[in-house]
Amino acid sequence: MNDCIVVLNCGSSSIKFALFDANSHPLPRAPMWSGKVEGIGTEHPTAAEAGAPTQALELDSAQPYHAALLHIRRRVEHRLDGRRLMAVAHRVVHGGSKYFAPVRVSADVLSDLRSYIPLAPLHQPFALEAIEALLSDLPDVPQVACFDTAFHRTLPQVETMLPLPYTAWERGLRRYGFHGLSYEYMSIALPERHGAIALGRTIVAHLGSGASLCAMHGLKSVATTMGFSALDGLMMGTRCGALDPGAVLYMMETEHLSPAQVGHVLYHESGLLGVSGLSSDPRELIAREADNPRAQAALALYVRRIVREIGALVAVLGGLDCLVFTAGIGEHNAAVRERVVSALGYLGAHLDDEANQAHASIISSSASRIRVAVEPTNEEWVAARHAVQCNPCS
Repeated sequence: MNDCIVVLNCGSSSIKFALFDANSHPLPRAPMWSGKVEGIGTEHPTAAEAGAPTQALELDSAQPYHAALLHIRRRVEHRLDGRRLMAVAHRVVHGGSKYFAPVRVSADVLSDLRSYIPLAPLHQPFALEAIEALLSDLPDVPQVACFDTAFHRTLPQVETMLPLPYTAWERGLRRYGFHGLSYEYMSIALPERHGAIALGRTIVAHLGSGASLCAMHGLKSVATTMGFSALDGLMMGTRCGALDPGAVLYMMETEHLSPAQVGHVLYHESGLLGVSGLSSDPRELIAREADNPRAQAALALYVRRIVREIGALVAVLGGLDCLVFTAGIGEHNAAVRERVVSALGYLGAHLDDEANQAHASIISSSASRIRVAVEPTNEEWVAARHAVQCNPCS
């Protein structure tokens, strides 16, 4: 049987998808085909597939997310061309304190995962909406949930506890960590490219619209910047990152904000967008910083928060051997990388400017005491790999 696996990565207004050949061993890291639907719920949704231009898409305005899923399903069926769909793997941001390994989703599992929606409101409900729809439409095809929190199961207890009353810990209020599929890929790819150095004290900077850092030792997570929710840690595109809770209480009291309203501010109106008032994209802010003080301030704060959190993780690791940049900004924005690394000179970090501009795999100079690297992430392949290995799908 010629089997394929589809991977879905669902956000609030976009769905990325990739199709993998499950009969090749090992599983190829490049998908057979991939694409994305963006602007779901807006006036101008678009669809794009690998090797093809972006096209306008007509979606049912009453149920735009279901319509986008139906569009993807039809495109997948066309691409399968008679091959069997072995499983659908879903990136699910939160597995809570119960799920630390991929799982085939049943009604009971789906019910559990719904209880974690408040912990990841930008992603969890949409992944579950896709799973629920496909459980109904394709009941014989396994739906496999792959959790972004799972890679951080190796965190020591001291890194997972919150300084709240102990009853909060007993209720499950703890630091979970996120971007685990990306960090899991790094744990596979980095030793292949960098050998033994990757086994030492490594910090991976996953810098995208969402952003976090992960300190690894022996390729396992020992500390990370995101905690109980995906709001913690670094300043992000529209999310605030770590914030004095007193500031939140003050906003709620003085501006009479409801929990839903303050949540909207923290998730959608903060970060680079909130400080600059212009954009959540560092590229746009870099282009404007010379004549716009708020763009300049937003970039300075963004870089400062990354540098500060790297320093904290270096302290936890007891030093640093390797710093790795990944995800959209980390892989493609040489200016952000340069500003971060230039502030780490006290660690002996030095860039090779030409290599950095070329987005080379190693961007540190020969004089650098630590290796600085760029490694493209591959969350979709990790999810597809889990679907192959998941026992119910074998």
